[in-house]
Amino acid sequence: MISKILKNLSILKKFLFINFLIFLIISILTVIYVRSIQPSLIKNKSTNHFKIIDNTVGHLKRLNIDFNRSDIRNFFLSTKFLFQTIDRAIIFDNNFDVVSDTNSLDLDPRSFSNTIEVIEMNNIDDKKNILADGESSQEVINNNFLSKELEQYSKSKNLGKHFTFTNEILDEFTVISIKNISIGNKNLGFIAVLENANDIQIAINERKNFVIRTALIIVVVIFIFSYVLNRYFLKPIMNLVYYTQLIKEKSNKQTNIELYKNRNDEIGYLSKSMEEMTTQLQKRINTAENFSKDLVHEIRNPLASLKSASEIISESENKEQRNKLIKIVSHDVERIERLITDYSQMLKDEVAISSEKMIKIDLENILNSVVDDFNSIYNTKRGIKVNLRTNGSKNYEIYGIENRIEQIVANLLDNSVSFSQDNQKINIHLSKDKNNKIKLNVVDNGRGFKENETNKIFNRFYSNRPDKFGEHSGLGLNIVKNLVELHNGTISARNNEDKGANIEIIFPEAKS
Repeated sequence: MISKILKNLSILKKFLFINFLIFLIISILTVIYVRSIQPSLIKNKSTNHFKIIDNTVGHLKRLNIDFNRSDIRNFFLSTKFLFQTIDRAIIFDNNFDVVSDTNSLDLDPRSFSNTIEVIEMNNIDDKKNILADGESSQEVINNNFLSKELEQYSKSKNLGKHFTFTNEILDEFTVISIKNISIGNKNLGFIAVLENANDIQIAINERKNFVIRTALIIVVVIFIFSYVLNRYFLKPIMNLVYYTQLIKEKSNKQTNIELYKNRNDEIGYLSKSMEEMTTQLQKRINTAENFSKDLVHEIRNPLASLKSASEIISESENKEQRNKLIKIVSHDVERIERLITDYSQMLKDEVAISSEKMIKIDLENILNSVVDDFNSIYNTKRGIKVNLRTNGSKNYEIYGIENRIEQIVANLLDNSVSFSQDNQKINIHLSKDKNNKIKLNVVDNGRGFKENETNKIFNRFYSNRPDKFGEHSGLGLNIVKNLVELHNGTISARNNEDKGANIEIIFPEAKS
C-alpha cells in the first residue's frame, strides 16, 4: 500500500511522507513510553508502602495491640519511625470508620476522638479554600472516599492483598495503598498509607514537555531541510529534466541550466556533463544528417550514370561501345560499393572509438610498422618507396589508440599513393616543434591540390580525386581529420614549393 502511494509522489513529497511516518511511529512509541512511566514510578512508591503496611501489621501482632482508639493511638505514637518516609497512615475498623490517623500524632491526644471531621468535597471552591489554609492534599482527602474504596476492596478478590490507587486534588497527586489487618482468621480492620507523589507528576510533565519541544524542533528541522532540498537539489533536477525534454522535443525555448553550471557540486558537474553530452549528441545528429545528404548526393550521380549506360547497352549493337559502357557501369558500381563500405566502416569506427581507452604509445614504432607494410606492397607493385625520417629525438610518445593511429597513417599513405606516379617516393617526417609538440608530415610528389583553400580536402567527398576513383570514396581524409581531433591533434594541408602535397599533423606529447 505504502509503495503504491510513494510510487506516484515526487521526491519532495516522498521525503515528507516518509518523515511523517517516522515521526508518527516515534510519537506513538513516545506516548507508550510516557504512559508507562507513571505506573513504574507508582510501583516504586507502592513497594515502600507495602513494607510499611507489613511492618505495621507485624508490630500489631507482635505487641498484641487491642484494636481500639486509645491503644492504636499509643501504638502510632510509639512507632513514629515506621512512617517517616510517608505523609500519612490511617487505620480503619471493620465498619470503615477511622480508628487513628498519623496526622494527629503531634496534636493533643484529645484530638483522637469521634470529633474527627469528615470533609465533604462538594465543589472546587471548597478545595481551594481548604488548601489556602495551608493544609496538604492528604489532609483534605475525603475519608468517606477512603471508606468507599475500602468497602469495595473488602468485597473484591484483592482482599488480603496489597492494593494501590491514586487520587488527584487540584495540582496535588497522591498515591494510596491499602490492606486489611487480620490476626489469625479474624479481620480487625484496614490500614491506608498515603504519600504525596507530585514528583511523579513533575517527572511525567518534564518528559512530556521535552517530547513536545523535541517534536517541534524536529518538525522545524524537517521543513527547513525540505526547503533546502527542494531549492538546491530537487528544483535544479527538475530543470535538468525540463532541459532534456526540450532537447527531445527539439524546442528552442531557453532554460536556466547556465545557473547550475557554475556550481561546484554534483549538480554543477551533472549540468555541465548534460550540456556537453547534448552538444555532442546534437553534433553527431547534425553530422549524420549532413553525411546522409552528402551520401545520397554522391550515390545519385553514379546511379544516373548506371541508368543511362544500362539503357544504351540494351539498345546498342556496337561491340566497342558496349564494352566502353560496361566499363563505365563497372566503375560506377565499384564507386557505390566503396561509398557504402566506407560509410559503414565509419559508423562502426565511431561506435568502437567511444568504448576504446587511450594509452601512452610510441608514434615512431607505429610508423615503422605501417611503412613496412606499404613498402612490401607498393614498392614491388609500383616501385613506390615510403621513407621515414626523424630529427633524432628518442621520445615520440603520445596518448592515443594504437589501431586508430595506424588508420590515420594508412589513410594518408593510401591517399598519397593514389596521387603518385610509379617509382616515386613518399616521405614521412617525424619531429618536434619548439613547444615539444610532435609533428608528423606526409609528403608526396603527386600533382598537389588545385584549391587555394587546402583545408577543403578534409571535407567529405572532396572533389579533387584520382582517376581511379572507384578505389576511393572521398571519405578517407575526412575520417583522418576526425581521428586526429579525437587525439586532441590538429591537421592541415599545403602544396610543396616544387611539386606534390604536404599534410601535417601535430599531436600533444604524452608527459611522463
